[in-house]
Amino acid sequence: MVLSMTGYGQASREFKDKTIRVEIKSLNGKTSDIRCKVPGTYKEKEIQLRKLVLEKAYRGKFDFLLTIESEKGDDEYGLNKLLFKKYYKEITELQQELGISEGDIVQTILRIPNVVGSLNEEVDEEEWTEVISTCNDALKALNNFRATEGTAAEKDLRDAASNISSLLKDVEQYEGGRIETLKDRFRRNLEEFNQDEQVDRNRFEQEIIYYIEKLDINEEKVRLAQHCKYFDEVMDSNAMEIGKKLGFIAQEMGREINTLGAKANEKDIQQIVVSMKDSLEKIKEQVANIV
Repeated sequence: MVLSMTGYGQASREFKDKTIRVEIKSLNGKTSDIRCKVPGTYKEKEIQLRKLVLEKAYRGKFDFLLTIESEKGDDEYGLNKLLFKKYYKEITELQQELGISEGDIVQTILRIPNVVGSLNEEVDEEEWTEVISTCNDALKALNNFRATEGTAAEKDLRDAASNISSLLKDVEQYEGGRIETLKDRFRRNLEEFNQDEQVDRNRFEQEIIYYIEKLDINEEKVRLAQHCKYFDEVMDSNAMEIGKKLGFIAQEMGREINTLGAKANEKDIQQIVVSMKDSLEKIKEQVANIV
């Protein structure tokens, strides 16, 4: 299955007098990266939430948002009076000691972490279970979104790979003329050789064998055909994460196409190679966008 790396999923549910909401956005990324925003009481659970996202969303850059709204409103939050008094006393003493003019001390203290926050310092286990269920719903929605987006990418990938396979078959019709061109070149070199008695015959024969081997493209054709076949097999598999594997196959396809172009020495084949490279670039662009 092809999943786009970009997507969005959200879910919510009611629990007692609260509404639990989870939003997950994903973007392209070579490595997995998660930016989490959770209520203060859930900071200790952040690692578990990150692990859950990586297990079920696989790969990408994620923005994860968990919000818990209570019908009690401000009753769920309050002022840590002891901490406020402590900060107020220390700041006032420091002002007097250093002769600093008085400012808005109250607003300054209220901005300090933990002075204002949730009255419940521990996560309710029943609530945590509901949070996990909501996260799973949001992740399912995210992957459904990505699957829909991935349908178009899958078609583009299959079309591009099929085009490379088709172009590879077109090479055969030009190989006969290519071989004749090479033979003519060798004949001319041989005629020049026969006119020059200073040429080392053994060295000349070695050079001929060397260039015949260097210009042979059969191995490149066979390997490229195998890569195209393997590409299709991976596309047909039920694996969820195929982006990296397809990327590696595309690299190998690129090596064979480049070598084929370098060895061709035939304008029609080199034009085919250019078309292959165009299709390969489309594959690389799409592979960078899928999980």
